[in-house]
Formats: sequence, structure tokens, C-alpha cells
Amino acid sequence: MRFDILPDAQALPARVRGQTYTVAAQRGKAERGKKAQSGKAKQSKKIVASNRRARHDYTIEDTLEAGMMLTGTEVKSLRAGRATLTDGYALITDGEVWLHGVHIPEYAQGTWTNHEPRRVRKLLLHRREIDRLARSTAEGGLTLVPLSLYFSDGKAKIELALARGRRSYDKRQELARRDAAREVERALFRRR
Repeated sequence: MRFDILPDAQALPARVRGQTYTVAAQRGKAERGKKAQSGKAKQSKKIVASNRRARHDYTIEDTLEAGMMLTGTEVKSLRAGRATLTDGYALITDGEVWLHGVHIPEYAQGTWTNHEPRRVRKLLLHRREIDRLARSTAEGGLTLVPLSLYFSDGKAKIELALARGRRSYDKRQELARRDAAREVERALFRRR
């Protein structure tokens, strides 16, 4: 809708008179203003792979998000939703965090530029985070385990966990506790 073609152009405000002013432009300005007021826009998160086995085999102490250094064909393969985290772990070597054992299959349409599926990948973290992780893994006997691999605002991210390994009897106790809680919920649901 153009306001400069109205028959009574003198009745319009001075900033609109003589300009092409559309409703869509007004809406766009209002939306940009709302985003600026609320800080960041909503972050979209597309999960590519998750490591459900890690939650069974380990007790999760703490989690953090890290970026990954990837090649082009790795990103394309991840966008197709193909990755496996089950054998993955992270090590701190020379003040850098490296991801081992994560399988990202070769890109189907890739040529000679394709990547190695199980290559070692560098993780991107702040120095303070790396130092804290190094202290925790050295002193407490904790391990760095990948929990999930996802895209956040178009960038590949990985959720790492500081985890302590469970023994087999701990796993059985955890399963028994979950079953008992599930039975209690079912009983309460039936009573309603």
C-alpha cells in the first residue's frame, strides 16, 4: 500500500509525505526492533546424532558445548543427518581438545576431496574451559564423552560431557530405580 498516492497527502505526517512507505517495510522495522530489544534471536537447533549409550554407561557430571573444525564434505554429510557417536571420546593434547572415534561417513557426491570417516577432529573451546577440563580429567578420573552432535544457527556443535564410568552393578541399580519410578507413575495414573 502506497501512502504517497492518497488524495489528501497533506494529512500525512511529514516523514511519510513524498516517500513510498509500505506496510511490509513498517512490519520489517518493527520485527528488527523487537529482535534488538530481546537480545539474541531464537536459536534453532537441529540434532544430527545423539549418544544414548553414554548416558547408560556413564554418570554425567557436567556438560558443555564446543564447536568443531570440519571440512566441507563433513558438513554436507552431517547436513544429510549421518554420524555415529557411540565410540567417540575427547582427549586434551598440548592444550587443545581433540575428538576421536566419531564416525562421519564420506559424502556420497564427494570426489577426491572427500574426508576420512574416523579422522581426529579439533574442538573449539575457550582457554579457561580447556584448562578446567584438563584439571577435572587429571584429578578426578573423569572422561570427556560426546553426548550429541547438532547444528545451532548453521554451525556444527557438539555437546561434551565430563563423565564418570559406571560399573555393571551401578548400571543394574540405575535400571531398577528407573523401573520402580515408572511403576509408581503408572500406579498413580491408574488411580486417577
